[in-house]
Amino acid sequence: MSSNSKTSSPSITLFRGWLDPGKHVWSPFVIKTEARLRFAGIKYATDRGSPLHAPKGKIPYLEYHGELPTDVADASSTRYDENSEPITSLADSALIIKTLTKAGVLSDLNAGLTAQEKVLDLGIRTMLEDRLYFYHTRERWIDNYYTMRDHALSAIPYPIRIFVGILAARKHSAMLYGQGTLRFTQEELTGFKHEIWGTLAELLQVRKGEALRKREAQSARKADPFWVLGGKEPTEADTVLFGFVITVLISTAGPDSQKVVKGYPVLVEYAERIHDRYFPDYEKGTMFTIG
Repeated sequence: MSSNSKTSSPSITLFRGWLDPGKHVWSPFVIKTEARLRFAGIKYATDRGSPLHAPKGKIPYLEYHGELPTDVADASSTRYDENSEPITSLADSALIIKTLTKAGVLSDLNAGLTAQEKVLDLGIRTMLEDRLYFYHTRERWIDNYYTMRDHALSAIPYPIRIFVGILAARKHSAMLYGQGTLRFTQEELTGFKHEIWGTLAELLQVRKGEALRKREAQSARKADPFWVLGGKEPTEADTVLFGFVITVLISTAGPDSQKVVKGYPVLVEYAERIHDRYFPDYEKGTMFTIG
């Protein structure tokens, strides 16, 4: 179990699907949740967990140790430890963030946004989580199945892993065909990826320039993060965008996506600056190396 802290005792345990202390894991939704906690300076511990034990049957999920307001916590998701202290289980990265924000554990990153900025923020998140995610899923579970299977199911011994992997691949294949992603050619999918990442890179290039000019005027550090909406602080869109860039950079089951992302250096720089500021205890390795 590993932790990131500003206080002495963690009140949150985040179950990431892998142990890998001191490292980012392959799930963009886990990375997103960790970024959200770290942007707020919240201490948390990490553990492997399992979808079998998750409230909604998926990773990530979180356990909050302590009282949460009754209007935000579902009583059926709360149990009590040996000291009669409540432990509330929360699942789904968006719902975890929404619940902790409503409870006052996290500040509302989007509170000061204009109506137009809120639309842009939601649009970026939706484009990544409800569109690009499916392209990544196909690339990993269909096109690079064995690499993905052996990483995602590394905790399961052979030969059981083979059987579970077949079931997982069939499940993903059926889902992707019904959703539509499996009906596209590789060339079409690569084009879609370039469309998404290229558009975001254009926006980040503008934000980087704006941030640089502001920092030069204020004599601030030039290596500080720059944010996708151009503000002084991150918004919810930054948690998602950071999560998706990092997952592409570290996953060996998505070589096409990694090539696409590294073709836009500003995406890599954006993620590296956030990593350096908020994840200095996490392994960096060569993930930000281009070429």
